[in-house]
Amino acid sequence: MSNIVRDSDVVELTGLPVFGYGEKVRARRTIRNDGTYAGKEIGEILAKKGEEGYVVSIGTFLQQFYIYGIEFMESGNRVGMKRKELEPIHVPEDDDNPPLPGRRS
Repeated sequence: MSNIVRDSDVVELTGLPVFGYGEKVRARRTIRNDGTYAGKEIGEILAKKGEEGYVVSIGTFLQQFYIYGIEFMESGNRVGMKRKELEPIHVPEDDDNPPLPGRRS
């Protein structure tokens, strides 16, 4: 059989992706090339912890996880990452559109 090891019994694909196209996110940890990133040496840093980028693609892996293609601005790399490796960056809303009276924001 297969020697693929799943790191979780959770199947994310039963729900919608957590992040959407164009959403700004931050790397929760440093990501290094595991040998699947062409043109970079194994172990070379692809994204530093805290580096910000945007979701440019959404794919799947092992019929279990969503993989988000993140375009990182600082490094210029496009890296495939799992949900647990990312955190959203909440962009403050326009101050030109304050909440209506009687409504909480």
